[in-house]
Amino acid sequence: MYSITDLKKGTLIQLDGKPYRVVDYSQKVMGRGGSIVNVRLKGLIDGVVIPKTYKGSERIEPAQVENHTVQYLYKDGAGYYFMDGITFEQFELPTSLVEGVKVFLKEGSEVTLQSFNGKIINVELPNNLYLKVVYTENVVKGDTTSSVLKDATLETGHLLKVPAFIKIGDIIKVDTRTGGYLERQK
Repeated sequence: MYSITDLKKGTLIQLDGKPYRVVDYSQKVMGRGGSIVNVRLKGLIDGVVIPKTYKGSERIEPAQVENHTVQYLYKDGAGYYFMDGITFEQFELPTSLVEGVKVFLKEGSEVTLQSFNGKIINVELPNNLYLKVVYTENVVKGDTTSSVLKDATLETGHLLKVPAFIKIGDIIKVDTRTGGYLERQK
């Protein structure tokens, strides 16, 4: 069991039989009265964010979420297909489960599946991925007076803003949490 001071960002807890991730944490010390912890919890199953307050010596149940690394294979009209790297078992996930990360899925890439009570609840990507730029406009020298961003399309179909020096064929590092450009591969 967790105490209220264990509820840092990213901690997985169970509330009313559902798994949640702590996305925001603040603690107030109340002199002799102990402390109060305010958290915002994001449901791992439904994605709903809820506020919750814990006081003093309350105990919180940790969520028993299992992580499995799998390889993304391909998609078709029915869903997305993955393969377990240990057993080589292939399986399909519905589009609804992959909705938030599908713009970063590249064939052959590894992702983490989270399961709760034997049911897959989330597909988690690494925080940063290297992806190839397949289309972007060329910038003519002298057209810009300061740092300018332009649109670029990645190999997965994701559209984002990149600096003017990025060209077709460049490999760039993308933050999968924000969908933004980080740097060009060196």
